[in-house]
Amino acid sequence: MNIFLANPRGFCAGVDRAINIVKNAIEIYGPPIYVYNEVVHNKYVVNSLKKIGSIFVKKICDVPEKSILIFSAHGVSKSILKEANKRKLIIFDATCPLVSKVHHEIKRASKLRSEVIIIGHKNHPEIIGTIGQYNNPNKKVFVIQSIEEICKLKIKDPNNLFYFTQTTLSVDDTNKIIFAIKKKYPYIIEPRKKDICYATENRQKSIKKIIKLVDIIFIIGSKNSSNSNRLFEIANKSGKKSYLIDTYKEIKKSWLNGVNNIGITAGASAPEILVQQVVNYLKIFYKNSVNIYQVDGDIEKTKFMIPKKLILKIK
Repeated sequence: MNIFLANPRGFCAGVDRAINIVKNAIEIYGPPIYVYNEVVHNKYVVNSLKKIGSIFVKKICDVPEKSILIFSAHGVSKSILKEANKRKLIIFDATCPLVSKVHHEIKRASKLRSEVIIIGHKNHPEIIGTIGQYNNPNKKVFVIQSIEEICKLKIKDPNNLFYFTQTTLSVDDTNKIIFAIKKKYPYIIEPRKKDICYATENRQKSIKKIIKLVDIIFIIGSKNSSNSNRLFEIANKSGKKSYLIDTYKEIKKSWLNGVNNIGITAGASAPEILVQQVVNYLKIFYKNSVNIYQVDGDIEKTKFMIPKKLILKIK
């Protein structure tokens, strides 16, 4: 039996940074440390951080005054930041720098009072935080996630119009939506750089490489992880049996009947330990009669620094 491991897979620089911010804050200040929303969308990571003293909250009012609060990698709205400051909280921002880039862009559109189309999932924390960078977004900011929704848009001034995207979308699907938007609104202003992040794109390219080599594919990631779901969709559309799993414990033995070649990848918020646990499970299942192949992909060297206050205190 052959196992093909996609590369790159698992943690991206933004996720790695966010997790280190939480861990370092706990190490320096001691527990509890409060985190607004799940710092990243992965059950294993969240549960691990809970064990060492993280408390995850959905409301700022649940954080005691003058406590330490960390914003998740997905970012927050300006109103959430304002509310946190009112409570005199010590804030560390774990927003991915690539999400922050989109925030800066939409703030620019807000200053120009331009209308904005955002391609993304309306209820995702990243989109909520991005919309929240625009002052009074009603009737100015429109969120869509399909080509069909474009015809329903009520744009008043197509000559003063921007579009932005969520960072964790399907590259192929998003490009189709962008093409359709530009066809309807030829003067729309594009992002200075594309908004879908390098890690999202690289993991989508890497899963496409292993699809043709395998009978089934395991995508390791949580059900609420946008980028993991996009990997699952790509694999599923290929016609290969595809499974989005949090851990090896979810694997059913019946899935492996008649299977000779297995592909494995992991979403950007899934740690490598979960990949290795799946590999070890398969080794035991196949009684060590297993060949493991690393499928080459883009090499990622990007690293993001944690806030200076945490670095200085560590020194």
